[in-house]
Order: sequence, then C-alpha cells, then structure tokens
Amino acid sequence: MLKTWQGLGYYNRAINLHKAAKACAKSLPKTVDALIALPGIGQNTAHAVAAFAFHQPVAVMEANVKRVICRIFALENPAADELWEKAHRLLDNAEPFDYNQAMMDIGAMVCTKRAPDCPKCPANIICAGQVSPELYPQPLKKKAPPVRRKNIIVRRNASGKYFAAPREGKFLNGLYHFVEQDAGAKPQGAKLGHIRQQYSHFTLEADVYLQSAKGSGANWRTLAQLKKLPFSNAEHKILALLQSAL
Repeated sequence: MLKTWQGLGYYNRAINLHKAAKACAKSLPKTVDALIALPGIGQNTAHAVAAFAFHQPVAVMEANVKRVICRIFALENPAADELWEKAHRLLDNAEPFDYNQAMMDIGAMVCTKRAPDCPKCPANIICAGQVSPELYPQPLKKKAPPVRRKNIIVRRNASGKYFAAPREGKFLNGLYHFVEQDAGAKPQGAKLGHIRQQYSHFTLEADVYLQSAKGSGANWRTLAQLKKLPFSNAEHKILALLQSAL
C-alpha cells in the first residue's frame, strides 16, 4: 500500500485510511461521533460524510465554505470553534445536503478568493463583509521553513546488500530509509553526492555517502530488492546517486 502511495506525502493518512477501510468493511458509521472514532477521520471529513452520504443535519467546512462564512460574518482571523458555530447557525437542518453543496458552489464560483461577484451572491442580503470582501479572512503569515542538514549513509556489506529500515513515528511512517546523522564530521566512505528535499515544514540538505559495513538480516537487500520498497522522494534521489556510482 505504501509503495503505491509513495511520493504523495502525508503517509500517515494512507496508513489510517487503510485501517479505516478495514474497520468499515461491513458497514460505514452514520453519525459524526462514530465517524470521528475511525482512524484518520477528523471533524471536517466526518461532517462531510454524514451530510452528503447520510443527509445528517451538520455543516461542512472546507476552504471555500470557510471563506464564505468569514465574509458573511466579517471575520478576519476566526478560531475553529467560532467558524463551526457560525456554520451551524446558517445550516438548513431540513436540507443539509443541498445547503452544504450550495455553500461549496457559492465559494467556488461566486464568492471567489479574488474578484468575488457580490451582486450575484444569494447571501449578499446578510453579508457583513461585502463592502471589502478581500479583508476576510486575513491570510496567515507563513514562516520560512527551517533547514535540516544531515549526512545520509548508505551501508553496503560484503555480499553487495544495502541496509534500509522502515521508519517509525509520524514522519514518513512506514517508508524505508537509509542511516541518517546530523551534519558535522565527514563520515567514512565515498561521497556519492548531495540531495535537497523540500517538505511541508522543513528543507532537507544532505550529503550522501557510501560506506562499507558488516551486517546481515531482514533489512539488508540488493539494489533490485530496494527498488521494490516504499521510499520517499529523498530516498529515491539517493538511489539514483547510488546507481550512477556503480
């Protein structure tokens, strides 16, 4: 499953989606609380499934809907709880499917991020933000992602097999990786090159080395076997460096 997903990022989503699919093999929960109890299902997704699949009287919150709500109530930087409260205040409990679809369509086609068509908007009679709609919501200020500098060691044993182990934890969970060390002293072995990889919350800058090592077992594989494993984009760049050096 991870091999198919590789390169898309957000690998915990894939793992949780797989777990949720197994949990729903016989039936899909119909209430928000039961849906949120599934692995990887948050409030937004639970509300969307409940509203669209089961016509439950709950509001849907996605980017377009959020923008419409912020403009109707003239909210610059609302907290999540305030957004949900306003969303349910507007909700048509009798026709939640049609209402939520309409809100999404208004945001996508009328109350657009730039140049909204306020005169044609069906919400203009209640919209407090239509005088200056571009003020709502205010864009979040983005910080430049930090740079993490690493040495990545590709270990090869006397049999020509390479060491790679699956990651544990939230970051790239389940994908295989080579040995990582904080940048500092130059490791033993031949330098294969340098890679740079941009992640959502940091930038990786890493020198890659090929190192002779002793070892055997399940995590030692031939190059052909490595290619069948789920790797991140950074590891694929390392494999390319390794293959060009052989």
